[in-house]
Amino acid sequence: MLEALSISLNKAAVLGFVLYLGGAAVLFALFQLIYTRITPHKEFELIRSGNVAAAIALGGAIIGFAIPASNVIAYSISILDFVVWAVIAAFVQLLAFLITSLVLKGVSERIQKGEIAAGIYVAAVAISVGMLNAACMTPSQN
Repeated sequence: MLEALSISLNKAAVLGFVLYLGGAAVLFALFQLIYTRITPHKEFELIRSGNVAAAIALGGAIIGFAIPASNVIAYSISILDFVVWAVIAAFVQLLAFLITSLVLKGVSERIQKGEIAAGIYVAAVAISVGMLNAACMTPSQN
């Protein structure tokens, strides 16, 4: 049993885990930072004051980024490959919010007012885009 454990926990595997998890944490934080800067409303202030719509919308964006990022980790051939595709996933997620803002006029103001329906819609779009993003980044078997 210890032999099997030492084989699966070799230095290269542990180093890979640390690099990918560390890279994912940095990209996750950067995504949140950029996302909260491009949205007209102040998510963290709103969330601290109990605005559920803001928490739902930001939570959806985070999940929408994490879905393709985790998929990319599973299929990437290197840390650089992971970073490139995770940045693409972040860009697509940011673009999805901008398009949603154009389609649903005043969505930011509605989130600021605490309209849960607006928060759910933004989250649903973000998660859906994240799922599509992940599927598009999965290598085909052809």
